[in-house]
Amino acid sequence: MLESEYQAGLIKRIIQRFGPDRTRVQINDPNMPGSQGIPDLTVYVGPYWFLLEVKASAKSKMRPNQEYWIQKWGEQTFCSFIYPENEEEVLDAMERSLAA
Repeated sequence: MLESEYQAGLIKRIIQRFGPDRTRVQINDPNMPGSQGIPDLTVYVGPYWFLLEVKASAKSKMRPNQEYWIQKWGEQTFCSFIYPENEEEVLDAMERSLAA
């Protein structure tokens, strides 16, 4: 499966899981100047936000700066790699952080 195919389905599952009335998903443009390594998705659930770097699988190659941004923004908000093999774990963690 291509990353873009997985991402499209993931966005639908995120909106369904967290509620279409309070969830917005922004796809971040990797081609904008200065955005190298910025996570693919910003997920807004009510007043909270999450950053997700989408990969087609756990074995997908990382691009330059992706690990750096995941770690850096992970100090400020929920920030994670997400792929089919860890999707439930990541979405569960997002849900737990909303309940905290």
